[in-house]
Amino acid sequence: MRKQFTKIASIALAAVLTVGVLGSTVQNVQAATVASAASLQFTDVKSSHWAYSAVQQAVSKGYIDGYTNGTFKPDVSVTRAEFAKMVVAAMELDVQDASGKWYVPYVNSATKAGLYASADFSNNDAGWNKVMTRDEMARMAARAIGETTKEDDKWMYLATKAGLIQGVGKGQLAPKGLTTRAQAVVLIERILSKNTGAYLDVDKYAVGNAEIAWHGTNIFTVMPEMWVTPESDWKQAGKSSVEEMWNEKLMTITSKDGLYQAKLDALVAIDLADPNDPNLGLIAPINTLKWYNNRPSVTNLMVKDQKNSYVLYFKGGPVFNKDTKKYNPNTKIQFRVDGFNSPDRDAFFQEGVLNAVARVYRNSRTDMTAVIIPKTGTIQQTDLVIRLQTPAAGSNFSESIPLRLRGIQ
Repeated sequence: MRKQFTKIASIALAAVLTVGVLGSTVQNVQAATVASAASLQFTDVKSSHWAYSAVQQAVSKGYIDGYTNGTFKPDVSVTRAEFAKMVVAAMELDVQDASGKWYVPYVNSATKAGLYASADFSNNDAGWNKVMTRDEMARMAARAIGETTKEDDKWMYLATKAGLIQGVGKGQLAPKGLTTRAQAVVLIERILSKNTGAYLDVDKYAVGNAEIAWHGTNIFTVMPEMWVTPESDWKQAGKSSVEEMWNEKLMTITSKDGLYQAKLDALVAIDLADPNDPNLGLIAPINTLKWYNNRPSVTNLMVKDQKNSYVLYFKGGPVFNKDTKKYNPNTKIQFRVDGFNSPDRDAFFQEGVLNAVARVYRNSRTDMTAVIIPKTGTIQQTDLVIRLQTPAAGSNFSESIPLRLRGIQ
């Protein structure tokens, strides 16, 4: 339902509330008047500008304005208060008169609508007058389309997955980057579109990076068709999605006697079929990488010939090793991936056909902490499992399991 906004009679106060001049000095506010909605041509936002369409729509809808000199100033930073005001105005939320600073009515409206929580930052003048970061923008944007989470580091993931936020460069998140007027209106237009059921383009590289920042892996973004399980499994586990089945608390493994510890910083999935995959550099150069079919005499199985595959790169290593006689003093983290089995073991071992998960190496069998998994051709005979292990045998052996899925077997 479209709601009416509180009207403010004072012309001076109206100028202060105009987002186009917020943050300026009193003198600048008094000197500026907004650009007419009937003439939306700004000298600094040409038709070739990346935010041109969003700026046109935003000004037409009236939740932001330009300046009297015919500019929009797309690169000027936006404060938290300004952004909150724009979102509230664009979503046509109810705004009631309130005493105090100009932004208080909008903050009250944003709080009532669940767009702002006191835990986000201090609800005071110092807090609201700070420039909005991309991370804070993602938080408010995700809430504006109805997303919820109790995990502070998940907001960017929710916002990128919904198509609200795109990456900077090749999927870079820049969470501490400052929000500009152009970025603000583009995001708000996406919020409005999303709330009408429109489809938004998604930056999969940004989503992948946001997933890593959230819980330490991007496997559900990069290879979602591989890590699957019945919906009933994750619902029964009290999770809202299969992604939440990953347990980042189990990314650290400590031996039973407390003498050894290793930590998985990130499990990074890399799509070998995608030349623009931002994580290819982790395993470069690709041309010298090999995969192992458990036959030491075979050394010519090249990863570059298996483009229709994923590589799982285990980024991490030992935290401490207080007994190098019990625990192998190597510098690599020890792991295992189960569930992607060969339907024809002779083809794998004898003919060098990649039809199962296989170890990746460059020169020696253990010099890379990675495995390769073909996109097709495997069968599932066990649960899909990611294991971290202590480098010891017998009673000293133990393991931690960040992920176990029943899969589709």
